[in-house]
Amino acid sequence: MYEREYFNHPQKNILQAGLSIGAKVGEFGCGTGHVAMACAGIVGDQGRVYAVDIQEDVLTHLRDTLDRQKIRNVDTIWGDIEKEGGARLRESVLDAVILSNVLFQISDREAVRREVERVLRPGGKVLVTDWAGSYNGMGPHTQHIVSEYEAEELFIGGGFHKVKSYRAGPYHYSILFTRPGVE
Repeated sequence: MYEREYFNHPQKNILQAGLSIGAKVGEFGCGTGHVAMACAGIVGDQGRVYAVDIQEDVLTHLRDTLDRQKIRNVDTIWGDIEKEGGARLRESVLDAVILSNVLFQISDREAVRREVERVLRPGGKVLVTDWAGSYNGMGPHTQHIVSEYEAEELFIGGGFHKVKSYRAGPYHYSILFTRPGVE
């Protein structure tokens, strides 16, 4: 399904984040887990992926998929990323956080940025991928779009450093940031 030209490709997008074997990665708002599973292949058995979502039914589906595919380095976590401590992870534990098609769905973006900062180690990365627009019913309603500029403003305004941005398919943008601090 993600090979289609009109959508974004999780594997290609997360490769831009420079994840390495052994990394600890959180996917916030994981949905059915396509990005989390792609991350699992990159970080390998020495790494760990934490797939966080507030919808228990999608986490159940993801756990079933992980079992069927014998993927053992992904943990599913029910959590509310719009609350402090809502990801249910320790502080400064992750090397990277992925927010894929999430910003347009949340109401308190500042809270999400703070939660990302809380769990991300100093020098860690955050990859934001979201819809660049609303395309005749494909994607979110126009009023819910979070522009690339708004995403940059959210993270740069919170002290993150922008590393790069790129098109993540014809309808999505991606931006890679780092959390300031010593690694």
